Amino acid sequence: MPFPIILGHEAAGVVESVGQGVTAVKPGDKVIPLFVPQCGECQNCLNTKGNLCSKTDLGTSGGLMADGTTRFTCKGKAIHHFLGTSTFTEYTVLHESAVAKIDSAAPLEKVCLIGCGFSTGYGAALQTAKVEQGSTCAVFGLGGVGLSVIMGCKVAGASRIIAVDINSDKFAKAKELGATDCINPKDFNKPIHEVLTEMTNGGVDYSFEVIGRTDTMTAALACCQYNYGVSVIVGVPPAAQKITFDPMLLFSGRSWKGSVFGGWKSKDAVPKLVADYMKKKFVLDPLITHTLPFTKINEGFDLLRTGKSIRSVLTF
Repeated sequence: MPFPIILGHEAAGVVESVGQGVTAVKPGDKVIPLFVPQCGECQNCLNTKGNLCSKTDLGTSGGLMADGTTRFTCKGKAIHHFLGTSTFTEYTVLHESAVAKIDSAAPLEKVCLIGCGFSTGYGAALQTAKVEQGSTCAVFGLGGVGLSVIMGCKVAGASRIIAVDINSDKFAKAKELGATDCINPKDFNKPIHEVLTEMTNGGVDYSFEVIGRTDTMTAALACCQYNYGVSVIVGVPPAAQKITFDPMLLFSGRSWKGSVFGGWKSKDAVPKLVADYMKKKFVLDPLITHTLPFTKINEGFDLLRTGKSIRSVLTF
């Protein structure tokens, strides 16, 4: 990403003003910014299978609005945007395709998680993998997104949900949200995919990598059933790294998929997910372990790095 930049992509807020020709929202509306926009016109938006709008800044690292300009300056110098949202700020500028109007009664300090983390994990299970009733699942990584995958697997009716993390402090929360088993790779003297394959008599039906490491991505692939298992990469892949794996893992019939924002078409799905939250179809409170004023943003990052938080919500 180009610097200087205003980061942040998971948020909720209130529309302060709108530009000429904007019709989707008006001042005073509660909204969630969309780091994956939905323009409704590109090939991916028009295809029922796609959700990764071509107007997204993912992978291009442009750091600019769609028209090639920036709306942020400091002391006369331009500052870059992040994923078209830049939410670590009191005010930001969004393209109309990158904002979703939500229920005016929704609590912003809760539903902000629907802007990325919750939707990404929940959708990876329900939309991308399409987990089936009675199936077995393994989830690598028990942060906010991984726990949301567990919630999605549970809603889908999975009979066994195995949570995998090297931080055993995360296990109680994982079980609270639906995990049936929790295992720490450090407790075994054999590769974790072998442990999971033995536990499930041949491998899980669905596995999810929710960390962003190449070694866990290949382990997640290897632990799913060799003929019909499906493995989904949810964690953001590390920059400038490649994966090397035995092609027999795929030749035998496994499927390897990627998922951005849980496969949801953002503008269509976000208001519905907020409505589902308001109807108590799922909970968000267990994912929020800390609420901090914006001035303590660095404390929030410290909590994240040390594994002491799931989600720290910053309030203005």
